[in-house]
Amino acid sequence: MALIPPVSSGITTPTARPLQPVAGLDDASPTGKADFGNAVSNVLDSLAAGEAKTDSMAQQAATGRLQNVEDYLIQSSEQQLNMQLTVAVRNKAVEAFNEIMRMQV
Repeated sequence: MALIPPVSSGITTPTARPLQPVAGLDDASPTGKADFGNAVSNVLDSLAAGEAKTDSMAQQAATGRLQNVEDYLIQSSEQQLNMQLTVAVRNKAVEAFNEIMRMQV
């Protein structure tokens, strides 16, 4: 039985990239721990700013002042994904809270 040597396809494995910081999570409290309230507030502010930008671009697209309609479509899709992610995280947080409340001490 002959062994087949591995074939080099020239494909390299991806190198690990450092994690990017999440907006709002680098705000540290005096104790050195991230303040959860500030993190949530920053994320919601970012979501609101994205929504305002999307609304502005929609108005520009409707009036013909937007040069690239593709930019609006991209912004709208990104905003929709951001909203879905935020709602999913909220739902998980509420579910976890309800589970904790059901625990018997």
